[in-house]
Amino acid sequence: MNERELSQRLKTVVDYFPEKARVADIGSDHAYLPCYAIIEKKAVFAIAGEVVEGPYQSACTHVQGLALTKDISVRKGNGLAVINSEDKINTIVIAGMGGPLIRSILEAEPQRLTDNMRLILQPNVAANSIREWAQLNQYQIISETILEEDEKIYEILVLEKSATTVFYNTNEIKFGPFLQNEKSTTFIKFWKSERTTLQTIIKRIEKGSQNEASHAKITTLQQRIQEIDEVLA
Repeated sequence: MNERELSQRLKTVVDYFPEKARVADIGSDHAYLPCYAIIEKKAVFAIAGEVVEGPYQSACTHVQGLALTKDISVRKGNGLAVINSEDKINTIVIAGMGGPLIRSILEAEPQRLTDNMRLILQPNVAANSIREWAQLNQYQIISETILEEDEKIYEILVLEKSATTVFYNTNEIKFGPFLQNEKSTTFIKFWKSERTTLQTIIKRIEKGSQNEASHAKITTLQQRIQEIDEVLA
């Protein structure tokens, strides 16, 4: 992967950019995504934010080597703290982290989020935690994608501030309001794999000593399997 050939996962993220995107890529690593977006004219300005010194220096070197310092500002800072009001950011990308970590980044600096910002979030796990945050903070999920790349399955969520109260039911939080309706082959594959994992855990528990706690755990896992079966039906 490089600035001219992104992974399919990150290309899909860029596809969700609005026109004249001014992007903050949080946890940008080598700044591949901002560089690609500027080179391909998918964005007019970008921030590559990094909290760790090594990746920060790599991003600086990369942006300077491509002579993109006028269009991309590489900044060292924690999460959304790299964004200033004068940047006029309208798109925030947080990709390649766990859902709970992405949520904690959003919760740490809520004052940096403005009503006109589009949030494009790609959790590696636990996308449900982001959907919970969206509901609590009046963000509407306007689109979702699930895709497979290099034998890994990723979800991408696109959020925008809503003028009205947002509510998602339990299944929408867990499976995604769009994804559970579309039931793509990748979605089905992912949740069948999750079901298999749960069944394996149940068998492992059943082989051990039985007590009230183990029975309760099995019941909980069976309920989760039933939820998956109902969505896949």
